[in-house]
Amino acid sequence: MFYNCKSTYKTESFNRNEVPNEPQYSKVSSWAITPNSYQENFRKYAPKNIDSLKVDVFYIYPTVNTSKRDVRWNVPIEDEKQNDKVINKAVLFQASAFAGVGKIYAPLYRQAHYRSFFKKFKKEGDQALKLAYLDVKRAFQYYLENYNNNRPIIIVGHSQGATHAIQLLKDFFDETQLKEKLVAAYIPGMRVKPDEFKNIQPMNAPDEVGGFVSWNTYKKGFYPKPKDWYKGSVTTNPVTWNEEKETEYLQHKGFLYTNEKLYKNSIKTQVTDGLIWISTPKFPLRFFASFVRNFHSGDINLFWQDVKENVQLRAETWLRKNK
Repeated sequence: MFYNCKSTYKTESFNRNEVPNEPQYSKVSSWAITPNSYQENFRKYAPKNIDSLKVDVFYIYPTVNTSKRDVRWNVPIEDEKQNDKVINKAVLFQASAFAGVGKIYAPLYRQAHYRSFFKKFKKEGDQALKLAYLDVKRAFQYYLENYNNNRPIIIVGHSQGATHAIQLLKDFFDETQLKEKLVAAYIPGMRVKPDEFKNIQPMNAPDEVGGFVSWNTYKKGFYPKPKDWYKGSVTTNPVTWNEEKETEYLQHKGFLYTNEKLYKNSIKTQVTDGLIWISTPKFPLRFFASFVRNFHSGDINLFWQDVKENVQLRAETWLRKNK
């Protein structure tokens, strides 16, 4: 996804000789989270006996480096400030929705800076995104060889994470036997066409498995720029998980806010061409949320409980079909 650049970002040329050190995925320090390193605030979302879970979740976090003063194209995985955002924001409020179903594996990677998605910086941005994906690819290869043990897999990625997840699905699943182990892919926050893959299809029923779901969240009546950017892309309704175009408050199972409280029956949805339009969420800070038009950052946690229950259903369905 490429944005027009209206704000001033400090930048420099992309220099291959100055990229951060390559992560070593044999080291625990190169992972944001693994089943043996759940942080205390994350652990409460997982069952006490993690080893009882029969599915794995490979989670790829979104862009967290959006600073206008940061001239780096890629973030070192040793950057404590950025890692805190990854672990205590992205992982905590996104990957937690999957923690009740599968063991979570989330690699740290040399994420590309937010400006990598701007048309103005497309050349450098493409190089930064390719470098970031190489890390994700290497991490997944290490995961397959050392952690997976032939277990079924759920792929999750949001925004930049979805970009990398799409390529990961193409490289490892789309035309390989590994597709048989794919429970589902959740890849919101990015434009995904129905024919993005050769053998992995959009899922249009809540218990369907082996395919992908995707959506992009905006306030009702609001369009991104350019207006038709998402036109024709897959738009899963993250409340019903079927082809229903509208939902009411009572159907919404709950969103996880940054205070870690769950707010149920707080959102109405409407599927338009390529977008999920939502009402202003009903919760104590509703007034401030009323000014928000782009809910991109909340693509998962706005539907946190809906995602949690749906991924449970898909995992149970896959396991039942593959006894």
